Amino acid sequence: MKSLRIAASLIAITSACALPLSAKIVGTNIGADGLTAERVAALPDGKRTAWAIYLDRSWAQMIADRSELAAEWNGALPPPGMPAPVGQSLNIPLDQPASWYAGSEGRHRANTIVSFQTPAGGWAKNQNRAGPPRRAGQPYANNSENMEKDPSDFDSPRDRFWTFVGTLDNGATTSEMRFLARVAAAVPGPEGDVYRASFLKGVRYLLAAQYPNGGWPQVWPLEGGYHDAVTFNDDAVSQAAMLLDEVGQGRGDFAFVPAELRAAAAASAARAVDVILAAQIRVGGQLTCWPQQVDPLTLAPTSARNYEMRSIASGESTDIMLFLMSRRDPSPRLRAAVDACAAWLNAHKVRDLAFTETPDGRKSIYEKGAVTWARNYDIATGLPIFGDRDKSIHDTVNDLSRERRDNYSWYGSVPQKAIARYGQWKN
Repeated sequence: MKSLRIAASLIAITSACALPLSAKIVGTNIGADGLTAERVAALPDGKRTAWAIYLDRSWAQMIADRSELAAEWNGALPPPGMPAPVGQSLNIPLDQPASWYAGSEGRHRANTIVSFQTPAGGWAKNQNRAGPPRRAGQPYANNSENMEKDPSDFDSPRDRFWTFVGTLDNGATTSEMRFLARVAAAVPGPEGDVYRASFLKGVRYLLAAQYPNGGWPQVWPLEGGYHDAVTFNDDAVSQAAMLLDEVGQGRGDFAFVPAELRAAAAASAARAVDVILAAQIRVGGQLTCWPQQVDPLTLAPTSARNYEMRSIASGESTDIMLFLMSRRDPSPRLRAAVDACAAWLNAHKVRDLAFTETPDGRKSIYEKGAVTWARNYDIATGLPIFGDRDKSIHDTVNDLSRERRDNYSWYGSVPQKAIARYGQWKN
């Protein structure tokens, strides 16, 4: 009788999303192409000029950023050490009362944020904004000095002393900008001008970093490799577009933004909608959802790190849906895109499975009544897939190395937010 119950449990799990009965490697991850001068030169005449201008702007800004940091140091003394990384805990609360932002703690964090703004206008990621301000000559980012150059590692930096110097990864830049706007609203007089100026510089950074097709790379100025992809991962595109959309409306914390810049922000958010709709994955002619990132020129799904393969991504699709549903006067095309993704997510729930701690690390186990989604789904089959550091792609998470099982969110309930909001939006 016990064996029959176990068999029934396995059937329930596999029938929920056609999960495999036996684990196997189903593919090998392939690296992404960056945005290069050679690729731009091969574009048709009508597209080449805009992308060449963008590439030149990125290169010029990279040189300017490096030059300004070098001028601060001036070689007189050893440069200050890197800021200490703090994971994704940025210490940038956005839910405090106005008095907190106007007080000493809010102002201190705002001053630290202003000090770490790059000359281009963006911010690096994973830094403690409650810590001390940046000192003259101190790097803007944590960098990757300890990371070895390894051609087999898609994450190997082109220059390990200059990485993520301006990024939308892990909520960077958009989080700092929202915080500055809160402080600026709470400090309306001349004392708040420094925060308003820094915010406006951030808006111009987002406008300059936006691709001609409306997307954003993960890092700008461009860093090369997968960092150049139009990045839906960690909500980079959707967060930038949401912020610029709110700036364009000019209400609340953003009322101080000049009319000309508000208009540019609104136009930028509209272009982001265009690239989002164009990047939605079709399978057999039918719209599904979105990948984690797409090639900047072709908008084809692409990979990122060794274990982040081309896929339909449930979490990134959630935030894209939420952004699209926030748009006023949605077009028929936008409505069709949201309808299709909601239907796809509903059809690809994984039932009776939990991804949880076991004596052998995190694993997927049978749990009656549980509902979750895989982070990544194979584009052709719609089945969950999972990547390891050796670039192998697996059809079950339990087949991964323990390090990858324990340190990545392979399953989650995030899409439920979009599905719940979709029900209200449709009505």
